[in-house]
Amino acid sequence: MNSFGETMKLIQRWSWWRQRRRFHPPDEIHRAGELAEQRLAKISRAAGKKNGWHVFESVRIPDAEQGGKREIDLVIVGGNTMLVVEQKHWSGTFEINAEEEFIQHRKNGTTHNHSTVNQRIARKSRMLNAMHNERVGKDDGVDVRVVLAFTNRNLDWPKSVNQLSSEVYDEAGFISVLEDGDPGELNEELLTTVAGFGTWDEVQLNGGLMCKGDVLGLGLGDDVEAWQSARSAPLTAQISHKSGFASMFSSQPSSMELGHGTLRLSASLPYGATMKMHVVGKKAPEEILWSTIEAINLSKPVAYPELGQE
Repeated sequence: MNSFGETMKLIQRWSWWRQRRRFHPPDEIHRAGELAEQRLAKISRAAGKKNGWHVFESVRIPDAEQGGKREIDLVIVGGNTMLVVEQKHWSGTFEINAEEEFIQHRKNGTTHNHSTVNQRIARKSRMLNAMHNERVGKDDGVDVRVVLAFTNRNLDWPKSVNQLSSEVYDEAGFISVLEDGDPGELNEELLTTVAGFGTWDEVQLNGGLMCKGDVLGLGLGDDVEAWQSARSAPLTAQISHKSGFASMFSSQPSSMELGHGTLRLSASLPYGATMKMHVVGKKAPEEILWSTIEAINLSKPVAYPELGQE
């Protein structure tokens, strides 16, 4: 290799080493909401287990009318009942204006318009129920209950919430619904429909920042893509990066262990390798350097990709 090639190779390795040393701290505001969602899902499973409630987190359904996908915080199935839950972990106070927009007044003095929270989750519930009926080929008569769960004790509610079409609970009240309600014999077809939807792909960066969205390509070559494309379970990976200045001169600076179901695959990560991901809130997909990634968790593939596409 000529001197120019050696120089370019060294520049690439230097860039990798610098990227590896970058620290990406968590987004604390969004992280607090995510932890609250994880907590509600966990205690919902515990509370609903005895009566046969099945809990699904961050269910993403296609939106043929507006394009893309819509997320539902929790979908809980029991008997022939489906709870479609929007969780909010706000603090401070909120009001609901004439257009049914939720206006939050935070304790730090700021105000945020969360738009039509109730109308949006009600629309998602109708879409989800329609897709279930589409899959089974009939009106299955599902009892769809739309729920708003406000889980932060440091939130004061307006009396106008009682005029909404949704059921509204604090955390304890919502858990009581699962503990006290016996939904009856399970509608297996309904459970199959809800279980067939995917959720977010998650990519954790060095320092703890969690990127959520859709991973469009791992960038690890055709063999790895073929191996993972045939899966029916979530794909996880742990990445190991060599540290220290001397790692710049290693032929294999990073490696990873991928797995889905009972299958495992080891792969090396060359300098400059990237994955392609469309992160939530970003206008376009972007390339993420593998040198900045600590772990990934990709959603299981959607079981019924044809649903909701008309």
